[in-house]
Formats: sequence, C-alpha cells, structure tokens
Amino acid sequence: MSLQVVDKSSEGLSRVIGVTVPAADLTTKLDAKIQEMAPQMRLKGFRPGKVPPAHVRRMFGRDLMREIVQDALKEGSEQALTSANLRAASSPELKMTSDVEKVAAGQEDLAFEIELEVMPDFTPVDVSSLQLTRPVYQPSEEDIEAELKTLAEQSRTYTDRAQGEPAQDGDQLTIDFVGRVGGETFEGGAAEDMELTLGSGRFIPGFEEQLVGAQVGETRTLSVTFPEQYQAAHLAGKAAEFETTVKAVRAPQEAAVDEALAERLGLGTLDALRDAIRKNLSDQYGAASRFKLKRALLDALDKAHDFPLPPRMVEQEFDSIWRQVKGELEQGSLSEEDQGKDEETLKAEYRRIAERRVRLGLVLAELGRAENVQVSDAELQNAIMAEARNYPGQERQVFDFYRQNPQASAQLRAPVYEEKVVELLFSKAQVTDQPVSKEALSADDDLPEGYGDAGEGAAGGDAGASASAPAETASDTGESAAPETQAAPAKKPRARKAKTEG
Repeated sequence: MSLQVVDKSSEGLSRVIGVTVPAADLTTKLDAKIQEMAPQMRLKGFRPGKVPPAHVRRMFGRDLMREIVQDALKEGSEQALTSANLRAASSPELKMTSDVEKVAAGQEDLAFEIELEVMPDFTPVDVSSLQLTRPVYQPSEEDIEAELKTLAEQSRTYTDRAQGEPAQDGDQLTIDFVGRVGGETFEGGAAEDMELTLGSGRFIPGFEEQLVGAQVGETRTLSVTFPEQYQAAHLAGKAAEFETTVKAVRAPQEAAVDEALAERLGLGTLDALRDAIRKNLSDQYGAASRFKLKRALLDALDKAHDFPLPPRMVEQEFDSIWRQVKGELEQGSLSEEDQGKDEETLKAEYRRIAERRVRLGLVLAELGRAENVQVSDAELQNAIMAEARNYPGQERQVFDFYRQNPQASAQLRAPVYEEKVVELLFSKAQVTDQPVSKEALSADDDLPEGYGDAGEGAAGGDAGASASAPAETASDTGESAAPETQAAPAKKPRARKAKTEG
C-alpha cells in the first residue's frame, strides 16, 4: 500500500503526522476482496458461486470498503511511524481529515492524522554501576515460638460453662441480635447463631464489653455508636441499640503447644509444624526484603535519569491518582500527613509522583527492550489464572473477558513484564545484603527528597512502577451494616506517595 506521509507538527515530544492513502489503492483492495468473495457467495436469483462481481459491489461495496478503510488506518499508521522512524510512547490517536462517505464511495483519498507522543531520547544508566542494599532478616527461634503460641490460641477449643456462670473476657458466645437506629431496624443489622469471642475486637466499640457477665438465656440491650468512618455511610456516627440474646457461653481451654496441636493442624508432629512455620516466616521476610530492594532500585533509577516526559502520559497518570485522592478528600479519609494541606499543594505533590511513575515506566521499558525481555503467552496465561482465582465460580467469565479484551490483557501483561525486568536488573546491579532487625525490615520507607513528606505504607504489595500499569483502586469492603468491623479501608493516598510506584 502506497502512502504519502507529511510531518505536520513537531513540538517537544508531541508529533502530528499527516497520512494519505490513494483512493486507487483502496479500490484495488476492494476489487481483490470482491473477486475473493464472489465465488463463495449464495444469493437469491443466482447459481451458487456465479454471483457477478458487479452485483457484489453494488450490494456490499460500501460495507466492504469501510472494512478496508479500517484496515488501511491500522496498516497506514504502522507504516507511517516505521517510515518516520518514530517510537510511540503511548497509543497514537487517529483523526480522519477526509470525508468518510466519499472515501467509502471511492471518490476521495483516505487522509488522516496521527497524533502521538514519542519516546524521549535518553541513554539508560549502566545498571552494573548501581550499588543497592538489600535488608535481610532470618526468623529466630523466638519468632517461631511466638507463631506457635499464636496458632495454639487461634485453634484453641472451648467448653460450655456451667449453667448460670457469667461470661468472661475471652469466652466464646453464641448470640442472636437485632439492631435498631432511631427505633427502626436496618438492613444487615440482625443475625442468628453468631459466634463471638469477647475481647476479639470484631464488633464495633462497646458491643463486646457489654456482654461480659451475661448468662445463657439472658437478653441485653446494648447501646453503641457506629464509628465516624464506618463503611456504611448512612450509619456512620449514629447511635444504635442491639437487642442481644446469649444462647451459649463457652470458656477457652489452655492453648497448649504440643503434638496434639500439630495433629489438629495436619502437620503430624511438632517438629514438622516448626519447620513449616520457619519456612513461612522466611518466605514472608524474603518478600519484604525483595520489596525493599525493588524500592531501592527504583529510587536509584529515578535519581539517575532526567529527561523530558510525554505530557499526555503524565496527565493520564496524574488523573488516575487524583481521582482516588479526590474521592478520599470528599469522604474525609485523607491520611494524617495530607490533612490540612490545600488542594493546590496536594496536586503539586501528586503530580511529582505521577511524573516519577511515568519516568520509571519509560526507563524500565527501555531497559527491558535493550535486553529483549518478553512476556510469553504462558506467563500471561498464568497471570490470568491468578486473577481468575480471585473470583471463585466465575473463572470462565474472567478468562473470556481477558480473551476478548486485548487492552485488559495488556494491563495484566504490564506488571509481569515489569517484574521480569526488575529481576534482570537485580542480577546486574551490585547488591549487598545487610542484616537488619525485624522492626527495621517492616518499617515504612520515607519518600525520596522532593516528593513531599515521609509517609506510611511503604511495605507490602508490588510497586507497580510501570506507567502502563493500572493505578491501584480501593478495595471493595462491602455494605454490611452488622456491628462486625469490616475489612481495612482502601490504601490511603499517603501510602501511595510513600511507595511512589504503586
């Protein structure tokens, strides 16, 4: 396909390219398509395979030409970028400048513009020159014994107290309850045969404490107040009464660390249980060490590169971050570090975070390209399988969704690609292990200088530095209005700032 390519605009990293595909080329493709289809067509009034090409053109020519135009737009844009030796930093936008109907009728050349931002020209740092420190911690015998004690307490058994014996803190109760606000029941505010361990903190403040001393068969009216930040907004901060009936009171038995505990947990022997705990702790601390090392790598890459960033990419990244920040502003759930700052200050800080994420995404992409890092179909399939496991019973729908949505698949491919690049960079950089305390390994990291105040939440989870990776979203905590405390709230913006790459 012959093209006429013209540079129409060049400003910074932004480009506008004009492309023209001659109408004669489109007509040639249409003729070839008709010649291919006609022998296979079955139309009323014609013998099978004997439909004249002219009739096919008259009946289906415009629809076929529209398909050819779509193919020409894709093929033409790829050829134009290749001929101009341009590497797009993000997906180009196509804008038709010719009359679509006239093009479909073969009366006008196909003309369109490609608006894009190109990859900035920069030389990545020599990764072998980077000196990184990986904090490491090996689980001690005290850690293992503490885990054993916790497991014993979690798997402890309970026996019924004597009739009339009051409930004590630590007892397990079976209760029915009905909640009312302003004298009216509300959805999710009632339950039957619910087990509750007094002192566990599962229910809203004041609920469990008022059941201490209760006896089997006793009904108490518990007066409580929903927390101001309760996930069901229509109940937040409101006073409520729960009419609660105690149906069973059971006392905890001694939480012994012995062979019986190992057998209850399916490990057979206490030594096998200790070995399993040691491995689990080692895996946890190893993951924390890797997270810290990745953070150090990204900080080093960020510090080592300074080049112009594609404005549109930065704006998209900032908009993604700011939507969540704005939502938390409206909900009054900003972190302590962000509270009291005006919107202009917050926007400036989060724009720097967006710039960092885009810069790191481009650097990782370039380093990966130079090393020919690829994500195989099998690796992408594993990522889809991992995602599908988050939706039990809907695995087939998840697979179909990603199979039918290339853009969604690309969002899963991006973090896989990033992790492969990061692992490669670990092997090339100068990495020194440094033994640290357990507390130091789990401590939050401060932001690098220039990105705002130090914040919380620097550990836990992937960094997500790739600019093409989706921004993290709030987790769905549900709308149950029962007095049981719900899952932790979505990550605060400050946690995102502290990580700066996720």
